[in-house]
Amino acid sequence: MTLTELRYVVTLAREKHFGRAAERCHVSQPTLSVAVKKLEDELGVPLFERSKSSIRVTETGQRIIEQAQRVLDQVGVIRDMAQDGKNQLSSPLKVGAIYTIGPYLFPHLLPELRRGAPDMPLYIEENYTANLRQKLRHSELDAIIVALPFEEPEVVTLPLYDEPFVVLLPARHPLADSAELTPEQLAQEQMLLLGPGHCFRDQVLESCPPLVEAVTRRTHSAGSPALVTEGSSLETIRHMVASGLGITVLPLSAATAMQYREDILVVRPFAPPVPFRTVALAWRVTFPRPKAIDMLRLAAGQCRVMERAREETPVTSVSA
Repeated sequence: MTLTELRYVVTLAREKHFGRAAERCHVSQPTLSVAVKKLEDELGVPLFERSKSSIRVTETGQRIIEQAQRVLDQVGVIRDMAQDGKNQLSSPLKVGAIYTIGPYLFPHLLPELRRGAPDMPLYIEENYTANLRQKLRHSELDAIIVALPFEEPEVVTLPLYDEPFVVLLPARHPLADSAELTPEQLAQEQMLLLGPGHCFRDQVLESCPPLVEAVTRRTHSAGSPALVTEGSSLETIRHMVASGLGITVLPLSAATAMQYREDILVVRPFAPPVPFRTVALAWRVTFPRPKAIDMLRLAAGQCRVMERAREETPVTSVSA
């Protein structure tokens, strides 16, 4: 049994396809197939059920593969420990963020990280929370930036900052005349929200209960507004609002990311209590480069200082 064989079976279990697994492992498909069969013969049990159209992990194979993943994780820890005493800010840092944070944080975060750690190569990724969770667990990412709540065994979660929600409206919308808006007012309008699977959608609905009924109202009587559509990204929704298709709720960082002409879009705050989300940094407890995590945390904090400066600037219109 070798670490290479363990890596092959873990990758095959993840990909459920010999060709894709071989590509991920940078070997030929026959090489991977022979190695997997060799390990099965050595263990005396099949790890996979094979058919012409699919591959399925056996019950025993699932337990073995989970243990193999833990072994590989520990090997990674050993390799990183071997670097102890060397510059922790010289190895690559792989950072992920959810879709509603990454586009608005990364452009400010990366320059701060490069100033603090100019020799540390950076890899960034945007994804759904569930996918980032898996990649963090499998050591494909070193740290992730998500919205709370977020709980994962053997993962440290550190709140970074709270971010308020605001309302984005077409400039000529009747609610644009209001200085502040309430969830009850929004529930009477045509709302544009992210589709299911986006945690920001859930956060908006949880913090604005009156919107839940509007979202679930798929059919309605004449004169009763309903949710008109669900977008795949905040930027898509932003353009839909600019086209007059409805109004939406955005995190402040997304609302202030671009400046629109005053005759196109306007931003209005919520009346107290203002809904918000808590943005947090998460990393594995075994990650052996605390200085890299500290640098990431400090850079995010500096970005938040700049964000607060933008918040203090009166926002009457936000642009394309």
